[in-house]
Amino acid sequence: MLEGDYLGMTLTIQDVDKENEAYFRYCAKGEFRLQRGKQSGLLRYPPTTACPWTRDREYDWVPVEGRGTVHSYAEVHHAIQPAFKERVPYLVLIVDLDTQKGEPSAHEALRVVGNLVTAEGELAPPEVVSTVGIGVRVRMVFSDIADGFAIPQWTIDEDAEQPTSPWRYAQE
Repeated sequence: MLEGDYLGMTLTIQDVDKENEAYFRYCAKGEFRLQRGKQSGLLRYPPTTACPWTRDREYDWVPVEGRGTVHSYAEVHHAIQPAFKERVPYLVLIVDLDTQKGEPSAHEALRVVGNLVTAEGELAPPEVVSTVGIGVRVRMVFSDIADGFAIPQWTIDEDAEQPTSPWRYAQE
């Protein structure tokens, strides 16, 4: 079992959840790995017991570059978890990975969820949150939760060309 604390919230991966346990252990090593179905040859996220295209249960864990583009986001202003209340606003991002974009069909991509954080893994401050929107280029960083347990997060990719004005939801 993996168990750790993230901003005052206990996160647990049970022993029976072998796919997620392996995924988060790779993250703890600073490695972003996804399952590739042996029959389909396609990567998948989130980790699952079977390929969503072929239902094949055989797969390999393969390294994947943790870079992509913000596909969508939620800007949280009213945190439910007490530990997050002092950290609003914060962003939860859905990121289209550069890897396998447009497969198996033109409108598909591997989309990975994570918070917007600084390069050091802290939730991004409000002045950064207000600049990030759809189309912003990000890269993955890992936040350590416990020994052998880390979660993937997203930070602005300083080396990538960024849109001049990323699309953002209208502000009230």
